[in-house]
Amino acid sequence: MADLNDFRAETRAWLEKNCPEGARGAGPVSIGSRSLDLGPDLEVWLERMAGKGWTVPTWPVEYGGAELDRDHYRVLIEELTRIRARPPLSGRGVNYIGPTLLEFGTDGQKARWLPQIARGDGAWAMGYSEPGAGSDLASLSCRAVLEGDHYVINGRKTWTSDAVDCDYIFVLVRTSPDKPKHQGISLVLVDMSQEGVQVHPIRLLSGASPFCETVFENALCRADDVVGGVDNGWTVGKRLLQFERSTHAGINISGSQGGRAEESRVPELVQAYAGADDGIDSPAIRARLIRFAMNTEAQRFTQARAVEELKSRAPGFTSSAVKLTGALLKQEGDEMLVEAMGVRMLGADDSFSASERNAQRTWLYGKSLTIAGGTKEVQKNIIAKRVLGLPD
Repeated sequence: MADLNDFRAETRAWLEKNCPEGARGAGPVSIGSRSLDLGPDLEVWLERMAGKGWTVPTWPVEYGGAELDRDHYRVLIEELTRIRARPPLSGRGVNYIGPTLLEFGTDGQKARWLPQIARGDGAWAMGYSEPGAGSDLASLSCRAVLEGDHYVINGRKTWTSDAVDCDYIFVLVRTSPDKPKHQGISLVLVDMSQEGVQVHPIRLLSGASPFCETVFENALCRADDVVGGVDNGWTVGKRLLQFERSTHAGINISGSQGGRAEESRVPELVQAYAGADDGIDSPAIRARLIRFAMNTEAQRFTQARAVEELKSRAPGFTSSAVKLTGALLKQEGDEMLVEAMGVRMLGADDSFSASERNAQRTWLYGKSLTIAGGTKEVQKNIIAKRVLGLPD
C-alpha cells in the first residue's frame, strides 16, 4: 500500500478534481434508493467513489472496497472532511447488513450482495421490532416457513425506518417456533418489490416521519439468503445491532463513515440565548453553556479515541456508551434551545419562521434518539454488564 504521505497527496488531488460542488457542504446523502432522485452531482459522486472502492473503503477489493488499513482510511476521511465532501453513500446497506455479511455470510452471499451494496444499487430497511416485540426482541412472532427453495414469510414489523424508499430488507423471523425463543430465530434477506411486502408510513407528532410499519403476507425469500445459518439469527442479529449502534455513535468504520462531521451546536445556542430575556447575561446560563461545550468536546474526543482503538471492522460493546452519551447530549442541546427560544418553539403554522418550525420538529424528533437503535435502558444494561463488568 502507498506511503501515507503519497496517498494523502494522491487522494487530495483526486478529490479536488472529482468531487462535484453539489456534493460538498450540508445536504442529502445517497442511501442507494432506486426511488429517490438526489440530482446529477450526487449520482456522479457515488459512481466515481464506487469506482475507487471508497464507498466502503475498508472492505476487500473483491467485494467493491479498497481494502484500506486504518491509517490510510483515516487519511481518506481527513481529506474528505477538508473539502467538506459528503459521504458518497450511507444507509443500512453499507453500515449494517454489509459488515454483517462480511462476518457471517457465505461466500455465495458475499459475492451476490456485497458488490451490489458497495455500488449503492438498492437501499436497505431493517425488520426487527414488532407490535409485540420491542425491547424484548426475542419475543418476535413474524414467521418464516421453508417451502422448497424459498421461505414464506408472514407477520409484521414496526418502526422500519425509511422503508417506503427501500428496495431490500433484512428481517429477523421465527423459523423454529418449537425451540426456546432465542434459539428459533433466523436473519433473512428479502426483496421488497414483491406483492407480499406492504409498507405503511407512521406519522409522528413531529410531522413527517421516516418510521413505517411493514407487513409480510406470503412474502418470499431465497432459502440461501439466511445469514449465519438457520436458527442462528439471535447471534447474528445482536452483532448487527453493534454495527447499528456504532453508526449512531459515529464510530463505525465498516461501511461509509464519510467526511461529514457534525458541527458544534454551541454557536447556535449562544445566539438563541442572546435573543432571550436575561439570557446570555445570566451566570447560570453561561455556566450551562460552558458545561455543554465541554461535554460536546469530550464526546468528540471519545468518538475519535474509539475509532483509533478499533482492532476489527467494528467496535464492540463500547459503541453503546458512545451512542448513549451522544443521544443524551443531542437531547440536552434541544432542551436548551427550547429554553432559549421560549414561545418561538411552539410554532406549527406559517406565522412562525421556517427555522422556528424546524427547531420544534427537531426537538420533537430528538425524543426518539434514546429509543432508536436500542433504548436508553438497554444501552445502560449493556454498558453495565459488557463494558464495566458489573454483576447481574
